Amino acid sequence: MKITGLIIGVFFLMILASCTDLTAVEKPSELEKEEYEQEENNSDDHSKVHESKLQKNKGDDERELKEEAVSLSEPQYKINASNWTVEPMNHANSKVVLLTIDDAPDKNALEMARILKKLSAPAIFFVNGHFIDTPEEAEVLKAIHELGFAIGNHTYSHYNLKTLSEAQQYNEIVSLNDRVEEIIGERPKFFRAPFGSISDYSRKVAKDENMLLMNWTYGYDWEKEYQSKEALADIMINSPFLVNGANLLMHDRQWTKEALEDIVKGLRNKGFTPVDPAQISQEIE
Repeated sequence: MKITGLIIGVFFLMILASCTDLTAVEKPSELEKEEYEQEENNSDDHSKVHESKLQKNKGDDERELKEEAVSLSEPQYKINASNWTVEPMNHANSKVVLLTIDDAPDKNALEMARILKKLSAPAIFFVNGHFIDTPEEAEVLKAIHELGFAIGNHTYSHYNLKTLSEAQQYNEIVSLNDRVEEIIGERPKFFRAPFGSISDYSRKVAKDENMLLMNWTYGYDWEKEYQSKEALADIMINSPFLVNGANLLMHDRQWTKEALEDIVKGLRNKGFTPVDPAQISQEIE
């Protein structure tokens, strides 16, 4: 009986110890509770700090984007009137060229615009009024403009302005602006005189019309030896006059159209980027 009682007592003590262990597991001590609560508080603090950093970074990113948008909306280049090159402003890329197409839109301008569009190469199309007299010709100009290209004034009839009276000069310039506005809804912002020959009076008219005057750095497609795709592409890419900001003169011609893609690619291979005319300052000095 004694042995039996002893065994029962030991068994009871084992059960009691087991229950005590379970209670310890199920009910953490006050110290453990404090440690747990501290960890929870620390976790909340870290989350708040992390959230604050994310909000700060987001704010910085938004501010940088706004500053970048403002910067890009401001002129990045200006025309140097002493040599007609495009000069950078506001730390813009200096290794650029300005592509220009004169005597448009004759037979090749629209296809040239499509080639340039495919290449993402901006340009100015300087137009003559006698090429946009008919509704069909007007549609061509409208299509070029809708492709995203700037339209410049190259006078109505392509006369040497220095040989004309002031009244004739005025008509050559302003009547073309009127016609262009009638077709595309806006007046040209750039002016180039035929043959690069401009009188003081024509210069004043262009200024009064809020147009930026420019001539060019170099061009070759009117010279007989360069009236083939290969010869023209080669000289336009390797001209000794190719410099940062060069203002390149081309015309609405079959051989120029054929060489155009090679010209753009060749210039890019040399590190030159076609500048967007929209980034050129319209401020007239």
